[in-house]
Amino acid sequence: MNHTPRIRAVSCITLVVSLGVVATACGEPDRHPLSAAPYDAARQVSLNAGSGTAKVDPDKPLEVTSKGDGGRLTDVTVMDEAGHYLAGELSADGVRWRSTAPLAAGAKYTVRVSTEDDEGAPGVRTLFFETAPAKRFLTAEFGPEAGTYGVGQPITAKLSLAVAEGKGRAVVERALKVSSKPAVEGAWYWVDDKTLHFRPKEYWPTGAKVSATSNLQGVKVAGKLYGGRSKPLKITIGDRLEAVTDAAAHTMTVMLNGEVIKTMPVTTGKPGFETRNGIKVVLGKEYFVRMRSTSIGIAEGSSESYDLPVYYATRVTWSGEYVHAAPWSVGSQGSANVSHGCTGMSMADAQWFYENVRAGDLVKVVNSYGNMMDTFGNGFGDWNVNWDKWRKGSALVPGSDASSGNVTAVSARLRPQV
Repeated sequence: MNHTPRIRAVSCITLVVSLGVVATACGEPDRHPLSAAPYDAARQVSLNAGSGTAKVDPDKPLEVTSKGDGGRLTDVTVMDEAGHYLAGELSADGVRWRSTAPLAAGAKYTVRVSTEDDEGAPGVRTLFFETAPAKRFLTAEFGPEAGTYGVGQPITAKLSLAVAEGKGRAVVERALKVSSKPAVEGAWYWVDDKTLHFRPKEYWPTGAKVSATSNLQGVKVAGKLYGGRSKPLKITIGDRLEAVTDAAAHTMTVMLNGEVIKTMPVTTGKPGFETRNGIKVVLGKEYFVRMRSTSIGIAEGSSESYDLPVYYATRVTWSGEYVHAAPWSVGSQGSANVSHGCTGMSMADAQWFYENVRAGDLVKVVNSYGNMMDTFGNGFGDWNVNWDKWRKGSALVPGSDASSGNVTAVSARLRPQV
């Protein structure tokens, strides 16, 4: 707020004397000519945080006051060493400025105050103070690891402490930034009190450069909980690879950047072990996996028991659903569903798939009698949520479940399969 010093009129009186002499009398000139530099307002300004003293409590609002004597505050700016301004309000009478946003913990602040005295002359004062560090810190661990991923890869943020209250969630979400070149429309979704997922409205653009950063450090989240330092993340998005498995047709069609590049005969889950429908995101690849039926509660020696060495296994759920080589079922591939939930194919086709997909690529299953892929908890089923519903998982959307702190993760029905 800039104020132009008041200009006081100087009275001049012209006297006509009988002797014919004209005399002019003028009032006393200003004590503070307008061309003079602003005076030091040290005696006029008071700061409740002190200046250069012990570290102050960040939970208390900052106040700057004018000590009176006819003077007033005309402008106050408060900025931390990172260049962030502290919001505040100046009273109409210019007597008091008070912060309207929380101070950061463990931060150094510079306070610049402009004043004017009772005659309108400008004054300035610069003050410094430091807030005490927080005793409880909230940090965010971003995922996945740095690298190149498919167009379906969500960004995850795992919080070090639970944040259940809606206002605290909004503070966290504003501080967690995801940027993409080229730019995309996207949003965070609160999976639970400690986990957030970020995805774009549509799949990531091929070749996009994506970064995730946290501006939480020093920021008050809730109560005496403040943000701490979090490690940023950078990933690159590769080609758009999508594999669509039609459980009724017993085929998998693979598309690269919208063009079909391979169609393979497959087998999926048989009755009682149907493969989940929906979009899944590749979680990783394992050249060799030992799959045993006892791990899913099937008794050894029963008609459904198995103990198999599995090669070229591409994982799509944490519970054990893979796309993998199944040489024992080649006779059924392309004609029948005989697996315990995985998508099986020949050794050659499984090797090709294994070598051409990466984490973040998309595997979609259609026309299965199985349940829909779980949204959370058993991999990344994020893309099975429509955009409007996804947006309601953000704490920044008024009236959403996340803004009221009511989001609860969908429980996964974990069932390892082959």
